[in-house]
Amino acid sequence: MTDDGTAPAAATGPLGYEQARDELIEVVRRLEAGGTSLEESLALWERGEELAKVCRHWLEGARARLDAALAGPAQDEE
Repeated sequence: MTDDGTAPAAATGPLGYEQARDELIEVVRRLEAGGTSLEESLALWERGEELAKVCRHWLEGARARLDAALAGPAQDEE
């Protein structure tokens, strides 16, 4: 963990959606609460951006799987 309480990205390994979402919620809570130095705030912001990308990746993958599943039966009927 870094001194601001966040784990470095390289040390976390692949994150699941729920884990990334929960950590992102905590990052946002800490940023909204204030009381952190500029350097800590920037580190939290950067971590939040990384976590948002992870969440977006998972959601895009889920959307693609849903689209494929919905398209599958329609193709079979033709």
